[in-house]
Amino acid sequence: MISIPQLIISILLFLVLFFGIGFLINMLLRATWVMAIIYPIVVIRIVDDVRFFEYITAPIMNFSILGEKLLALQMADIIILSSGLVGAILAGVANKLLRSRGYQMF
Repeated sequence: MISIPQLIISILLFLVLFFGIGFLINMLLRATWVMAIIYPIVVIRIVDDVRFFEYITAPIMNFSILGEKLLALQMADIIILSSGLVGAILAGVANKLLRSRGYQMF
């Protein structure tokens, strides 16, 4: 069981972490929604301990295991992981707003 202060700190950390990473990636690659697209892969890597190559060699078994692990997540874990997605989306929105206002980033 996670306490309320841990939950709040975790939400803020994931939000700020993925906002920062997303902002930098969007700025360097000039592709606004890259981190929002990559984020589900990051979540899979966090939740599941199966190597990426094993999804190619035995996809049916590994995707069913992934589905079971995703369904077994606690509500606090879902909220924390969702805050990371919100951070990635906010990074795209921030870059889009900055570009529309004339800022040229790299």
